[in-house]
Amino acid sequence: MTAIQIKSPALSLRAGKRALARIRERGLQPADVGILPGAAGGPKGLGIQGLDLALFGDWLPRAPRERTLIGASIGSWRFASACLPDACAGIRRLGELYTSQRFAKGVTMAEISRSCVELLNALLADQDEALLSNPLYRLNIVVVKSHGLLRHDHRGALSLGLSSVIGNNLLNRSRLNRHFDRVILHDARQAPPLAALNDFRSHFHTLDTSNLRQALLASGSIPMVMEAIREIPGLEPGAYRDGGLLDYHLDLPYDTDGVVLYPHFTDKVIPGWFDKGLPWRRGNAERLQDVLLLAPSREYLATLPHGKLPDRSDFKRYLGDDNGRERYWRQAMAESTRLGDEFLELVESGRLGERLQAL
Repeated sequence: MTAIQIKSPALSLRAGKRALARIRERGLQPADVGILPGAAGGPKGLGIQGLDLALFGDWLPRAPRERTLIGASIGSWRFASACLPDACAGIRRLGELYTSQRFAKGVTMAEISRSCVELLNALLADQDEALLSNPLYRLNIVVVKSHGLLRHDHRGALSLGLSSVIGNNLLNRSRLNRHFDRVILHDARQAPPLAALNDFRSHFHTLDTSNLRQALLASGSIPMVMEAIREIPGLEPGAYRDGGLLDYHLDLPYDTDGVVLYPHFTDKVIPGWFDKGLPWRRGNAERLQDVLLLAPSREYLATLPHGKLPDRSDFKRYLGDDNGRERYWRQAMAESTRLGDEFLELVESGRLGERLQAL
């Protein structure tokens, strides 16, 4: 007797209330999608590369239209790569450049910052204007402007400042207003499709070739890891840092009559970076009602080395063995093709609605 083969699902699929009803009734077409969020998460972005390649290299181009890409940290870098003239080449290039970074024990914030500048220069390769004039995609980059002790790059001041942030956030997320302003740098052709942002002081500025790279660097500048970006042309001087500090998983009030397609690292939405250890802090159901979230399943993660996506801890795990880390990360990128293949199979077969769970 032939054994029955049961394939474990590679994807976890969750949807907000309105998206859930819509997709179960009509299915999902690429023309339905007008907004894509991209979360902060460092090397985790490499672990869903195959999903990005399927979306930007195959599925979305089937129905060309203007689409908003809004990202923080690695999310903004992933989407900047997808806005390059050859989206798939850009996405793969980001994965290779990120994987090839090597840091010795005791590396300084200044050294990591310089390495990221070199990475970004190699990624964009004088294609800034082409990126910003992409006919289909409108890039939005989320950063924060830091206040108080978080304006400094001295480790002692930063440590005290971060301790204050953690304490205030534990009391109430709204108290982060004391430490950060939200800043969204957006495509000059279109304002971000968001309802009013009343949770934190929020500022909007347009992107151009003079500030694109500084905005991308700021969006990934993690305190204690990289130096703050002091000057972003078009903005007042300040200490600009990783947008994920406030908007870790981009729990934002999306304004759309379609579907917000969210290729993500996990099957939940955590509002801010400092909420990671607070299980009661989860995304706002009203804000996320149009979201379809695609993430690696637990079964898929169990098949990867160490049972997880790549993350920043791997630099320490593989300290002194960069070749080993690079093999692991490249394996994770190669395996992630399964994520994209499964998504394409589900939408093409019309079975996506059967697999959906509530977000």
